[in-house]
Amino acid sequence: MERLKDKVAVVTGGSVGIGAATATRMAEEGAAVAILDCHDAEGQALANKLADRGFRAGYWHCDVSMEQEVKQVLDDVAKSFGSLTVLVNNAGIAGANKPTHELTEEEWDQVQNVNVKGVFFCTKHAIPHMKKAGVGSIINLSSIYGLVSAPDIPPYHASKGAVRLMSKTDAMLYATENIRSNSIHPGFIWTPLVEAHLKTTGQDPEEARKATAALHPVGHMGEPDDIAWGAVYLASDESKFVTGSELAIDGGYTAR
Repeated sequence: MERLKDKVAVVTGGSVGIGAATATRMAEEGAAVAILDCHDAEGQALANKLADRGFRAGYWHCDVSMEQEVKQVLDDVAKSFGSLTVLVNNAGIAGANKPTHELTEEEWDQVQNVNVKGVFFCTKHAIPHMKKAGVGSIINLSSIYGLVSAPDIPPYHASKGAVRLMSKTDAMLYATENIRSNSIHPGFIWTPLVEAHLKTTGQDPEEARKATAALHPVGHMGEPDDIAWGAVYLASDESKFVTGSELAIDGGYTAR
């Protein structure tokens, strides 16, 4: 229950799905947790629920595509909890499900602004706090589609490929300062994002869910906790020799 004792973790997109599961498991393992999101009601409710259980948790409204907002919030988190040592860049959107030649610039930019710029802004403004603390773990949520691809949602796949390489670059840049950077590559996890994406396929929702589950050798989709426990490991001192790595939690999807 104390794998993350004395850690202060920021989880972006922390109100629902993988983010909420990660915030919960990190709080249970002893971290002070800052939940960042634009879904205020859900985020505040989760923070209240964790606080009622005796954990240190708070909610901050934050649009990760807005740099000054990100800086202000991360500075406030560090002031409130005394430091900032773990950053989980989980906030992300799927975006338009169209072939490349039909995409608009606006549709492309919308995904990059959240999924790529958001990771950049949060990392940029978390690093000074980690340097001050003398330790840090950056955990970037990429995707199986940061490792392989598929004939759909081009902006999303491009964004997750970028996140994979950003993780490696920062791993090398900050390794000598005891700041680690790794990426997690989930398969299809049953979350609001995946549920919404499957609705864009034009298939019957239940048939789409079954077909997507069948893409994984284990025969089913994952759960948010499957990813949350991977994030707990990468945030903990158990992974002190792990940086620049890719943790695929995908039911065997990328083993082909």
